[in-house]
Amino acid sequence: MISKHFFSMVLLGSFLISCKKEEKPKVIYEAEKEKVDFQKIDSTQIKIVDLPILLKGTEYMIHPVGDVRVYNTGNSKYGSSKTKHVSYKISNYSYPEITGYLSNVMFQHKDSLDLKPLTENKMQIQSISFLDEFALKTGKKLLVYTLVDKDTNRDGKYDSNDIKSLYISNADGTNFTKLTPEFQELLDWSVILENNRLYFRSIEDINKNGEFDSNDTINYYYIDLNQPSWELQSYSPLK
Repeated sequence: MISKHFFSMVLLGSFLISCKKEEKPKVIYEAEKEKVDFQKIDSTQIKIVDLPILLKGTEYMIHPVGDVRVYNTGNSKYGSSKTKHVSYKISNYSYPEITGYLSNVMFQHKDSLDLKPLTENKMQIQSISFLDEFALKTGKKLLVYTLVDKDTNRDGKYDSNDIKSLYISNADGTNFTKLTPEFQELLDWSVILENNRLYFRSIEDINKNGEFDSNDTINYYYIDLNQPSWELQSYSPLK
């Protein structure tokens, strides 16, 4: 007689196989086209803005832009009714970093009424870091961003399931520049004050299977923060 334990194991195995099949790759490549264009911001979407943040040591206020978030609370399975909780908070600020899920940033000089958007393209900005120690050393004020700028898995959303990229700009949002090469996922970054360089690592999907794993290549780059063009330099620390 086949035991109940055997049937349970079969059902569990079938469930795990089903879940694995439903996993989506992080990148879905277009046939005969490697570049994905930026998607312009949908002007019909309703956005809200957090109160301005004035980063210490700068003259520009940052207004984080995002969406109202609605959560369902309660559990109808156990008899309690579901209620909706609305959050109007876009970002969290702990000097010198702003985190959250921002769709854009408005910049405003502290003595002006004029506001200017960081970008006209659709993005999900996950962090903004002010390079405060570098500013103290050199007087040059820069912001570094980690964000999603493309719907790389083509599910209609810009979120953590897409490739994360690294950007840099001046403290007023000008010269907004992408650093990570196309279709390479940012792993981490750091600044070395002694040589005024920003270093970062990214992973490249060399076998083009849409996933980032141990079979892919880790690339190493740096830029000279003192240079106006922020020209990307690759290097190999293993040589």
